[in-house]
Amino acid sequence: YQQNPKTYAIVKQLLAEGNAGELQKYFGSRMEFGTAGLRAAMGAGISHMNDLTIIQTTQGFCRYLEKNFSDLKKRGVVIGFDARAHLSSGGSSKRFARLAANTFISQGVPVYLFSDIIPTPFVPYAVTHLKLCAGIMVTASHNPKQDNGYKVYWENGAQIISPHDKGISQAIEENQEPWPQAWDDKLIDSSPLLHDPYAMVNKEYFKDIQKQCFYRNINKETNLKFVHTSVHGVGHKFVQLAFKAFDLSPPFAVPEQKDPDPDFPTVMYPNPEEGKGVLTLSFALAEKDGARIILANDPDADRLAVAEKQESGEWKVFSGNELGALLGWWIFTCWKNNSRDSRAIKDVYMLSSTVSSKILRAIALKEGFHFEETLTGFKWMGNRAKQLMDQGKAVLFAFEEAIGYMCCPAVLDKDGVSAAVITAEMASFLATRNLSLSQQLKAVYDEYGFHVTKASYFICHDPKVIQQLFDNLRNFDGKNTYPKSCGRFKVSGIRDLTTGYDSSQPDQKAILPTSKSSQMITFTFANGGVATMRTSGTEPKIKYYSELCAPPGNSDVEQLKKELDELVNALEKHFFQPEKNKLQRKTE
Repeated sequence: YQQNPKTYAIVKQLLAEGNAGELQKYFGSRMEFGTAGLRAAMGAGISHMNDLTIIQTTQGFCRYLEKNFSDLKKRGVVIGFDARAHLSSGGSSKRFARLAANTFISQGVPVYLFSDIIPTPFVPYAVTHLKLCAGIMVTASHNPKQDNGYKVYWENGAQIISPHDKGISQAIEENQEPWPQAWDDKLIDSSPLLHDPYAMVNKEYFKDIQKQCFYRNINKETNLKFVHTSVHGVGHKFVQLAFKAFDLSPPFAVPEQKDPDPDFPTVMYPNPEEGKGVLTLSFALAEKDGARIILANDPDADRLAVAEKQESGEWKVFSGNELGALLGWWIFTCWKNNSRDSRAIKDVYMLSSTVSSKILRAIALKEGFHFEETLTGFKWMGNRAKQLMDQGKAVLFAFEEAIGYMCCPAVLDKDGVSAAVITAEMASFLATRNLSLSQQLKAVYDEYGFHVTKASYFICHDPKVIQQLFDNLRNFDGKNTYPKSCGRFKVSGIRDLTTGYDSSQPDQKAILPTSKSSQMITFTFANGGVATMRTSGTEPKIKYYSELCAPPGNSDVEQLKKELDELVNALEKHFFQPEKNKLQRKTE
């Protein structure tokens, strides 16, 4: 009973070799469906992304949606895909998307299947715009090339949050036997239930983001030059179109990286967060063409990294927090200059995740709008933004330090396409004032107080070690006592979002939702520093994030940086104990 000859051959080979260890890896446990959907390597067996696991997942999701929406067969779902593919197992994002579409159509559910690769934000955009019940994006974003993923959006246009993940997971367990004709994806091509939203979304999305275009005349005239890389992903065409929509000259595209290539041949990891290694070719092109600013999207174009050439000739790559500060300042300033009603400010909101810089809080305090923090991840910011918008509030901007930005209320998720073109307009505007992005960033910090941040991670493949490390922090000075200091730094507050404890609250209960399944502890220090340690939902990493904030007027930024460096060193030495726990450091 073989539907996919390639995965069948892999398993047959392992059986012939009697390789029990590998077979255990492939069939020992099913991929877990969480709020981020699925993320795993493509290959054979139930622990991997393949035709069968996609069919089973979609069958479960379909049954779950039928339970939740009486009008599912009227409204339908949208499905998009990136350019990932895996030769040895025959898996590809497009194939998985077609199999998912076939599953829904077999049950009489209309499917809006994009006919070509798209940026991830087009799926939440389509859910909202077409008033659909749900959306699926087949992508593994910036993960290594062998991976793929299955990301799910609810009818509100935001990623799912609990309890939907549990409900879908249970429905998958209950619907594992493939339905008749589950494998025959050719059936969809002749079905009246199949629609292609590609042309419509391309038109409407670029119309909608123009509401964030405020300086068309400057854009037309600017002599600022930009380089763009899509890092072998989907972004090239869409960023070109976004520039056109804003009347900006198209950016120079890095030729070796502009076309989609599932092998990502020019980079070790296709992740612009990893810094300069991914940008090597961009720097070279920028030098050649005299461009001062580089815009880099990750492969599914929902994130954005930005670099700028400094007076010294060096390139500065902005951190997610720095670009968040710039975009927050810019979007608020544009709103203020275009708002007819000064009272409206009480209905203005910005959001960022709890591990991101608190610079937006400082801007909000001084300017009089609202700032809220959410749990880590855009699923929280997207859902909260939608709640606020339903109450008539304006959510201008949301960001997370992992280079994710939501600049446009039409997409309730991070969007690297709109962020790229809005950054380009901001840079063009600043150039007319003879200011660079770096100079403006300093001006933002001068006005609202310096916020220095530092984040990194350790790799650990052993869940037991991770559990032990966090247990040790919760029983540091005897049972149920957290650390009172970290090296020379005194701890003044603890918030543990795994257990729900918060020492700063009168009832010692944390305000943000807690999750027993992931580790997350935030330490506040007597010197005003804050550091969070947490596990990653999609990678074998223990991450940390740290920040020191100074009130406006404190200009000794070098001293702040030095203090933060020492705090981070103490954190690594005393709380992570990398030697004892055999943790592997992030390497550039």
